[in-house]
Amino acid sequence: MAKVLLINGSPNEHGCTYTALHEVEGVLRRHGVETEILWLGRKPVAGCIACNTCARTGHCVFGPETFDDKVNRVLDELDSIDAIVVGSPVYYAAASGQITSFLNRLFYAGGRRMTGKLGAAVVSCRRGGAASAFDQLNKYFTINNMPVVGSQYWNQVHGNLPEQVLQDAEGLQTLSTLAKNMAWLLKCIEAGKNAGIACPVPEKVIRTNFIR
Repeated sequence: MAKVLLINGSPNEHGCTYTALHEVEGVLRRHGVETEILWLGRKPVAGCIACNTCARTGHCVFGPETFDDKVNRVLDELDSIDAIVVGSPVYYAAASGQITSFLNRLFYAGGRRMTGKLGAAVVSCRRGGAASAFDQLNKYFTINNMPVVGSQYWNQVHGNLPEQVLQDAEGLQTLSTLAKNMAWLLKCIEAGKNAGIACPVPEKVIRTNFIR
């Protein structure tokens, strides 16, 4: 059974972002997909400090110290995760600080292992700024060979409270379509593997600096 990890990047455990992710989760489960919603919590999430320890260990650590958050937990579970849905509230037309720091470190340490996994972003806003936050989150997927799952509109919901999000009929339908598309693609990938269709082999990366 395929598994989707939904990451709640809001400081509110059961706020508007959770409400949106919960809608996606419900549809995925109805289509036979295993899910987990991971809440990052309210404690500060450390940003990447460019120590490059992850290049040697595969984990995000600095010397004898380990950042006390959930990045390493997700890195340990990556092999059992087939798709990631990242959810965030919109702060100043951007994703939350927690989810940004979390994803910077998660993808820097585990980006190569993300190849072939499906990715999708969901944003929640009161009124504006959703498009730029949505664009920001999708960039993590497109730089790591992850097929991005789309919907009938950009994956966003509007509301200042969870009950207001549940009144956003178009937003909820967009999330439902997203989940159905993701479930279908996961089944297509599994069918392809069973039929002997191999995943593309990554080429050796060519890096061209702008200034030498």
